[in-house]
Amino acid sequence: MQIRSFEDQDTEKVVSLWRECQLVVPWNDPHKDILRKTQVARELFLVGTLNGEIVATIMGGYEGHRGWINYLAVSPSHQRKGYGQDLVRTLEALLLQRGCPKINLQIRHGNDAVQAFYESLGFADDKAMSMGKRIIPDN
Repeated sequence: MQIRSFEDQDTEKVVSLWRECQLVVPWNDPHKDILRKTQVARELFLVGTLNGEIVATIMGGYEGHRGWINYLAVSPSHQRKGYGQDLVRTLEALLLQRGCPKINLQIRHGNDAVQAFYESLGFADDKAMSMGKRIIPDN
């Protein structure tokens, strides 16, 4: 798998992959999420390709205190081949270059397989509650 930065023409293929991986939920518009991400630290939005086809994504963030992982997706037909791990390690290296000391991520309750995946990469439950507040009502 080749890893590269997201390009605008990738949008529909990325959204399709996210839908295939069941990452799209009614309260998050993937097109708006992509637009917002491309306006802030665009270089931390990566795609993995095989023969020119997008098979994986990861969206990273860093605001100077903590790094974040969002939208890690690997096409179901390409899972368990190390592609997700490769994307996480690549993002970790990019964040480390920026001086990022820690990466956070959120997993929906009950998603045991994803939790096990991240634990295999050294992530652990911080025993902290994640809270959120929508400040743009139509997102």
